[in-house]
Amino acid sequence: MARQTWQQRKSQAIPNGISIMCDFFAERAENALLWDQEGRRYIDFAAGIAVTNTGHRHPRVVAAVSRQLEKFTHTAFQVAPYSSYIDLAEKINQITPGAHPKKTAFFTTGAEAVENAIKIARCATGRSGVIAFSGAFHGRTFMGMALTGKVHPYKASFGPMPAEIYHVPFPSALHGVSTQDSLKAINNLFKADIDPQRVAAIIIEPVQGEGGFNVAPPELLQSLRAICDQHGILLIADEVQTGFARTGKMFAIEHAGVVPDLMTLAKSLAGGMPLSAVCGRADIMDAPPPGALGGTYAGNPLALAAAQAVLEIIETEGLAARALQLGNRLRDTLASLKEVTPEIAEIRGLGAMIAVEFQVPESGEPNPAFARKVQEKALEQGLILLTCGTHANVVRFLFPLTIEEDILTEGLHILSTAIRV
Repeated sequence: MARQTWQQRKSQAIPNGISIMCDFFAERAENALLWDQEGRRYIDFAAGIAVTNTGHRHPRVVAAVSRQLEKFTHTAFQVAPYSSYIDLAEKINQITPGAHPKKTAFFTTGAEAVENAIKIARCATGRSGVIAFSGAFHGRTFMGMALTGKVHPYKASFGPMPAEIYHVPFPSALHGVSTQDSLKAINNLFKADIDPQRVAAIIIEPVQGEGGFNVAPPELLQSLRAICDQHGILLIADEVQTGFARTGKMFAIEHAGVVPDLMTLAKSLAGGMPLSAVCGRADIMDAPPPGALGGTYAGNPLALAAAQAVLEIIETEGLAARALQLGNRLRDTLASLKEVTPEIAEIRGLGAMIAVEFQVPESGEPNPAFARKVQEKALEQGLILLTCGTHANVVRFLFPLTIEEDILTEGLHILSTAIRV
C-alpha cells in the first residue's frame, strides 16, 4: 500500500494530538537501522526516544522474549506472581546508587513511574508539596504534566493541574541561569510559597530530556541532597531518559556522586518492551499499604525477560564505556561544525547523550527554524534526528550504543551535510 494511502488512513483514524515526526511507516529494524514499507533505509539517531540503547532487536533480547513467550505472557503479578519480577527487582536494587537496603516496584511507562514515585514520597513523608524544574519533562498524565516545566504542547488547554507543584529555574550557562540562581529560587519558595516542612520531594532529571539535554551541575545535585537532608525532603532522580549507560555511567546521577532516595526508570530498561520502575530506600518504598501500588500490566513477564537481557548486554558489551567513545566522536564532529556554523550556540551533554542548540547569530535568540531545517535535511538523506528544548531549537542525539562504526560514520556525514546546507 502506498505511503500516501497510509497517510490518509492515519489522518482519518488517529487524533491530531498524536504528533508524528517521520512521513514514512516503519517495516523492520536492526540495531541502528530502520527500513520503511517502501524499502528505504534510515539510520536511527533517535532510538525510539532513548528506548533502544541496546539497538533494535538485539539477538539476546529477542531470544529472552521468545523463551518467555513459550511459557506465558500475562498473569498479573498481583494475582499469580512469577519469579522473574523478583530476580529483576534484586538486580535493580543492586546496580542503583547507594549501599542502603532498597526495594523496586515495576510499572509500564515512565509517566507511571513518576506518578508512583510522587505517591510513595507523599505517603512516606505525610507531606504534599513537590518541587520540579523549568524545562523538565516528567510525562503526559496529569501529575506528569504538572511536574513538566513546559506549557506547549504538554499543558495547554488541559488544566487545572494538580495542586502544590512548584517550579524553579534549571541552571543554564548559555541562558544566564547559575546553580546559585536555582538554589536561591528554592530558598525563595520556602519563604514565600511553601514551608519546607510541607515539601514531600524534589524531582530532577540529572540531564533534562525534552528540556534540551541540559546537564544538572554536580554542585546543584549535591546542594539538593543537602537541602533534602536538612528538611526531611525526598530527592527523586528521574532517570527515565538518562538511565542504562546512555551518559557513560549506568545512571547519570552517578556523575555527581549523589545518592537519591527514589529513582524512576523506564525507556531503555527493557530494550523496546514497555517496562518502568521505581527504586528507592526500602523503608520509603514500604510506606504505601498493600494494594496501593501496582497495575494490571505492571511488570509484564515479556518485558521483564527483555530487561534481564538488556542488563546483561550493557555489562558484557561494555556499553557505558562505549557511550563515552561514541559521545566523543559526536562531539568532535559538532565542534568542527561549530567553527563554520554561527548558528551553533552550544554543544552539551554527558556520554552519548549529546545535544546541539541553535541560535540566531545576530540576536542570540532561539532558532527553531534552523533546528527544524537540520532535522528535515537529515531525514531527506536517511538520518532520523529528534529536536527538543523549550523553544524547539535543539537537536538531540540518541543513537543506539551498539551502533556499528561504519553506520555511525555514515550518520555523522549526513549530519554534517544537513547542518552545512
